[in-house]
Amino acid sequence: MKKKMPSDFTSTLVVDQSPKEVFDAIRNVRGWWSKEIEGGTGKLHDEFTYHYQDVHYCQMKLIKVIPNKKVVWLVKYNYFSFTKDRSEWTGTRISFDISSKGDKTQLRFTHYGLVRQYECYGICATSWTRYIQESLLNLITKGKGQPNPKERKTKYAKKK
Repeated sequence: MKKKMPSDFTSTLVVDQSPKEVFDAIRNVRGWWSKEIEGGTGKLHDEFTYHYQDVHYCQMKLIKVIPNKKVVWLVKYNYFSFTKDRSEWTGTRISFDISSKGDKTQLRFTHYGLVRQYECYGICATSWTRYIQESLLNLITKGKGQPNPKERKTKYAKKK
């Protein structure tokens, strides 16, 4: 009997907008994930950081960008304050796959390596679901997402 491999977290949207509109929204990370994003989020080899209070900090690198079809981020570094293994996401990949589905556009979000065995899986899956199914969806369909707002300074925020 074949052993079942752990499944990566996935969330799928189907929208009326074009693949280009979906692609552009994905790369507008400040428009749907967080206003605290620092760095480039649109071109191959761009790198950016994300943080949420003193709870989550990560560094991402765009390792694949195929216009209107695919964007892939590599999690270069990750820190969680609430898990035993604070680096659970480090080395995982986050993929946005865009395809046509009849006269609609499908977006398949997959966080490769975010599996149920991870301590953060429950809260991370819930958070990704909200960001993809609500904030990114609203950015694509209504032109405005619900990213995390700018915060007051934390130990991860750059000193001005």
